Amino acid sequence: MDKMAVAVLFGGRSSEHSISSATAGGVLRAIDRERFDVIPIGITRDGAFILEDDDPDKFALAPGHLPEVSDNDTRIIWPDSACSREIKVADADGVRSLGDIDVVFPILHGRFGEDGTIQGFLELLDLPYVGAGLLMSAIGMDKHTTKSILRSAGVPVVPWVTVTQRGLGRDRELWERRIRALGLPVFVKPARAGSSVGVSKVSDWSELDAALATAFAEDRTVLVEQAVTGREVECGVLAGRDGGAPRVSVAGEIVITGRDFYDFDAKYQGAAGIDLVCPADLGDGELAEMQRIAARAFEAVGGEGLARVDFFFTGTEFFVNEVNTMPGFTPISMFPTCWIASGMTYEELLSELIDLADVR
Repeated sequence: MDKMAVAVLFGGRSSEHSISSATAGGVLRAIDRERFDVIPIGITRDGAFILEDDDPDKFALAPGHLPEVSDNDTRIIWPDSACSREIKVADADGVRSLGDIDVVFPILHGRFGEDGTIQGFLELLDLPYVGAGLLMSAIGMDKHTTKSILRSAGVPVVPWVTVTQRGLGRDRELWERRIRALGLPVFVKPARAGSSVGVSKVSDWSELDAALATAFAEDRTVLVEQAVTGREVECGVLAGRDGGAPRVSVAGEIVITGRDFYDFDAKYQGAAGIDLVCPADLGDGELAEMQRIAARAFEAVGGEGLARVDFFFTGTEFFVNEVNTMPGFTPISMFPTCWIASGMTYEELLSELIDLADVR
């Protein structure tokens, strides 16, 4: 059987460049080499597409080290029309073909990759790709839009206020009144960023201005969310096969023991104060309800590819916090951990995602 050629895209222009690179390291290490030929394509912080090294160790995540795609003076040349799937590379020796690609695996987090931009580019070229399509990616990237759609679909979400710098400038008293109506504490986060970048917890209103400034440094639109007292639980979702229902993993739980919240350092640098438990200790009925809501949320925003659905569980009710359309695949990430606990290996999970892309 001929191998499928898979172009793995990672890095990118967003603030989550290094997390994307670390995720790629995990994928490069685990992907089934008997089924797939891999073409690693890095995107520098400046947006240059380069031919990267097929070396998982180069992109390994370690305490104090965040991997990077550095410009090596190669340039990927994409197909010149939808009639071709051939990609080429230009370097100091000239231009050479890398062959036809069967599917693109865009492991890109944040803006300019997870938000529909790269998906639109690939659709223009008629190249199959892993994960959510253009619209679902755009919806999932914008927290305000996601929450609005989920609420319209009857999915319980945490109360929030969305504010812009322009709105604050026009009538700060009005917006502060709306924000304060949420009560303390609140979480302030950019509308279009992930990996807890730009997120702050506000326990006193004197901290609000600094939190808004941190979030506005990432995006011109910011959400202020009411804090929910409860457990933080998550599950992975995969699109169904042949028109079937979405498949939902067991639940994982983030247990906070010594931090304010599950921040960037805890997610990716192994900082103390957080325990990840999978499977989470939920009753059969509780797990079934969580999985039902996760599937409904997944379908409400588009129902393609994959997602990680994050919840707050009060003990009686599940509130959807976020729907992540390209969750991390680092060794300590929850999405693969939940599927492994559900009986699927890391290698099988990657193969399933690629197969879903091939049949879309």
